[in-house]
Amino acid sequence: MTDLSKKRPEFRNINAFKDLTTYRLPAAGWVSILHRVSGALMFLLMPFIIWMFDTSLSSELSFERFTSAFVAGIGFVPGWFVKLVVLGLIWAYLHHFIAGVRHLYMDATHKVTKEFGKSSAVVTLVLSLGLTVILGAKLFGLY
Repeated sequence: MTDLSKKRPEFRNINAFKDLTTYRLPAAGWVSILHRVSGALMFLLMPFIIWMFDTSLSSELSFERFTSAFVAGIGFVPGWFVKLVVLGLIWAYLHHFIAGVRHLYMDATHKVTKEFGKSSAVVTLVLSLGLTVILGAKLFGLY
């Protein structure tokens, strides 16, 4: 039996509960899906981003209110949850930016090989998560 005659599995009617749990998505697929998720997250949280930007720049008093939101919270929302949302925004921005640069680089240089796609996807995931951990440690006051 040669490699060409080996039959690959064929999925015609995919059951979301049975087949999707066993399907192994490649790294490039994860980066592509997370690129869309991070863009949607930034879009949905745009009012919060605008509020943070406006509050931090309006005056010294509003800047104090802005920084106290990370400690005391906003209304009924505790401060740790505000930090968690901001950490999500940090990840979304970093991942979306790095994945976007990856796509632009592949488009500009025509490096659309399977090997480069896999390695650049892994670099994208490692960079975005690593930078998020570093900035998250700063956000939560670890350094």
